[in-house]
Amino acid sequence: MRQSQRPPSGNDWRTWLLLGGRGSGKTRAGGAWVHGMATGLPPFSKIPTGPIALVGETFADIREVMIEGPAGICANAIYEKPRYEPTRRRLLWPNGIVAEAYSAHDPERLRGPQFSAAWCDELCKWPYAQECWDMLQFGLRLGVNPRQLVTTTPKPIPLLKKLMADEATRLTHMTTFENATNLAPSFLAHVSERYSNTSLGRQELQGELIEAREGALWNREQLESLRVPIAPQLSRIIVAVDPPATSKSTSDACGIVVAGCDETGHAFVLADRTLKAASPNKWANRAIGEFHTWQADMLLAEVNQGGEMVASVIRSIDDRVPVLSVHATRGKYLRAEPVAALYEQGRVHHVGVMPELEDEMCDFTNEGLSTRRSPDRLDACVWAINQLLMQRPNKPRIRTV
Repeated sequence: MRQSQRPPSGNDWRTWLLLGGRGSGKTRAGGAWVHGMATGLPPFSKIPTGPIALVGETFADIREVMIEGPAGICANAIYEKPRYEPTRRRLLWPNGIVAEAYSAHDPERLRGPQFSAAWCDELCKWPYAQECWDMLQFGLRLGVNPRQLVTTTPKPIPLLKKLMADEATRLTHMTTFENATNLAPSFLAHVSERYSNTSLGRQELQGELIEAREGALWNREQLESLRVPIAPQLSRIIVAVDPPATSKSTSDACGIVVAGCDETGHAFVLADRTLKAASPNKWANRAIGEFHTWQADMLLAEVNQGGEMVASVIRSIDDRVPVLSVHATRGKYLRAEPVAALYEQGRVHHVGVMPELEDEMCDFTNEGLSTRRSPDRLDACVWAINQLLMQRPNKPRIRTV
């Protein structure tokens, strides 16, 4: 084990908060800690400690990641291997120590049981984070020094901020790249090339807590509150395209965003299909494919960069696709402001999670993105929402997505 995977020293802490990037070894640390607590194995514990609560987003996550996963508890148990009892959702060690599973979807199940220790995995994904945490604290009351381990990739949720500020918390950071020997080189090369110098990369790879950028038109809590799992019946669907000026490897991405609106005046961002460093034929084929997949009404393309070339490339591939060309007469920030106001009014929703698009949105100020790159995803989204909610047609058609 690496030093960062070992628990803090001393007895003056209640919560070990381990913030790590994807694949950084958080689960390995959690599995080793639980097995060490249950068996009384130093440096985790001097005596067997239990019962233990295992809290994850779902029961499936607890079993498949925390318990039986390749880095979970059972994988760490070379000696004194526990037995999993799926009907009772618990692990039982040969010495009698028990670890019980609790889903973060049901905080009330934590009302009543009592524990000496707890492992909370991916706290920032919990649907009822504060409620589950509160119920767990009331139950963490056995033994001389009850304590808990929290392993998570950080997101700026209120509970995580409270834990980081708590004097009884010991904080450890781990990055994805610290665990390079256990990860595929191609994976590391891919995520480094694609996500370096982005807020998403700092969060998901470096394990940093990314706060909203001061002055940004959007914030993550706002986007979370407007997120929906599925879209309702939609009267219009548009594929918006923000093409790059060139197709060099260093060029901007081609922003491609699919969005629709319903009869109540609400818009729904359905997909982000942005393509990086693509030739005109590649991004045009991608946009046309999305047009047919979503049975869209039109393909909307900004033509400031490519002029009439944009529409002509699309028509050369499929002349059945109706193309609306739009010209930018104002800067990106001025175009984005009225769309951001529609989000504030609760009239725009994201269907599912679009991390790269949302990363741009929460990083976009009147100075642009912090990376100084072009906000191509955001610009395509802005064009789509503007057309849907500010330029509505007379004869919509209804469809279910």
